[in-house]
Amino acid sequence: MKGILGKKLGMTQVFTPEGNVIPVTVIEAGPCVILQKKDIENDGYEAIQLGFSDKKEKNATKPEAGHAKKANTAPKRYVREIRGIDLSSYEVGQELKADVFAEGEFVDVTGTSKGKGFQGVIKRWGQSRGPMSHGSRYHRRPGSMGSIQANRVPKGKRLPGHMGHTTITVQKLEIIRVDVERNVILVKGAVPGQKNGYVKVHQTVKK
Repeated sequence: MKGILGKKLGMTQVFTPEGNVIPVTVIEAGPCVILQKKDIENDGYEAIQLGFSDKKEKNATKPEAGHAKKANTAPKRYVREIRGIDLSSYEVGQELKADVFAEGEFVDVTGTSKGKGFQGVIKRWGQSRGPMSHGSRYHRRPGSMGSIQANRVPKGKRLPGHMGHTTITVQKLEIIRVDVERNVILVKGAVPGQKNGYVKVHQTVKK
């Protein structure tokens, strides 16, 4: 298993030699710094902790600054772990760039979806509206709440609420191109989140 942290820059398209168009997402992949190595003896599992995007030391807490100082780097805005890796291949303070991946490999991309605020059942769950005539008095409401005797809302009932801003992973996306000089990778398809949102790119778990 291998992975890297990055930032979603937006979408574009790539033309193949045959003239086909491939929609791709542009991800600024690294450079990332290994902040910590976790092993079974101390932590119960094996993983490396990566940090991406420097932030000013005055904006970091003392634990964050001290943790980054052990790796001889600045505090990071985005910190995530990559599990299931070979610890002997990595060292604390080591820098990872886009060349950890190659064209043709498949990856899983994890990001935070766009927040849409408080939404009703039609937008949030795709439910149908009621009649729009004047006498119906039922247009975009969620409908029956269940039995009155139960005196509660049934568990799992689809109701209005906070929509979006959740962690989403899109699996098995193909890497179309890797630009080592610019630290950019082009991934086929869409990636969760808005522009300049942080994402984690790691080797796909699907075969």
